[in-house]
Amino acid sequence: MVSSSASSSSSSSSSSSLLIGGLIVLWYASNIGVLLLNKFLLSNYGFAFPIFLTMCHMSACALLSYISIVFLKITPFQSLKSRHQFLRIATLSIVFCASVVGGNISLRYLPVSFNQAVGATTPFFTALFAFLVTQKREAWITYGCLVPVVAGVVIASGGEPSFHLYGFIMCISATAARAFKSVLQGVLLSNEGEKLNSMNLLLYMAPIAVLVLLPIALVMEPQAIDMVLSLGTDQKLMWILLLLNSTMAYGANLCNFLVTKHTSALTLQVLGNAKGAVAVVISILIFRNPVTFIGIAGYTMTVLGVVAYGESKRRYT
Repeated sequence: MVSSSASSSSSSSSSSSLLIGGLIVLWYASNIGVLLLNKFLLSNYGFAFPIFLTMCHMSACALLSYISIVFLKITPFQSLKSRHQFLRIATLSIVFCASVVGGNISLRYLPVSFNQAVGATTPFFTALFAFLVTQKREAWITYGCLVPVVAGVVIASGGEPSFHLYGFIMCISATAARAFKSVLQGVLLSNEGEKLNSMNLLLYMAPIAVLVLLPIALVMEPQAIDMVLSLGTDQKLMWILLLLNSTMAYGANLCNFLVTKHTSALTLQVLGNAKGAVAVVISILIFRNPVTFIGIAGYTMTVLGVVAYGESKRRYT
């Protein structure tokens, strides 16, 4: 009887490990996949419409979030409690739009490897906005870990053969907006009765993002729809790439939620640090963008700084 119970426990543990391993692989594939496809569409394929592309992502997120929560019941549906909560979510959605659009614009001008190096400075901006918005102070050793994070990007910038100032500004802006959104989310949805899990938050944010991005895309990228129809007529692959790219954008959010649910936020943070390095290696192999020893050294310094920052936060917070 004991043997049977132990066998059952071992089988359950094995199944759980298999599930978590599968989710991590899917999370890596969807995150890195959408990043590389964005680069391919925006820079290599001639689809130079980052705002329209972001709108496609948000449209897919809106539709697939509704299907996942309402029909598939991946997570319980959480309804809005007040008009103020809706306005707070709308504010988050606009900041989120700015971060995604900025990131997509930067991919038109910068290689994925350098884009990821700049994106790794998110903890620096998070700590900065946390202090400015909430007056939250970290331990001095935690702030000290941010020095190599920033210094690494400065070094990588100097050694980047494909450096583009406008692309760099957009990438920094996107990184700052992403950090601001996470801090703002903690402030605006701090009320226990108004907290939403990440999937329900996306369910409400995505449609708002579409409504915000649609008029902007029509004004700033009026030729986008004609280009989509033209490319789609000449090259059927265009539709497949756009659909796959948009679906993967939602898949990245879904896998993020599921990995956190079955592991922990700390595990996701560690995996995220490694994901950046994997994305850099894969992008260099695919796009063949030139890299220098200085650039690699700078990016390595940034990643090590991020790892040290996460560890110091865990110990001293």
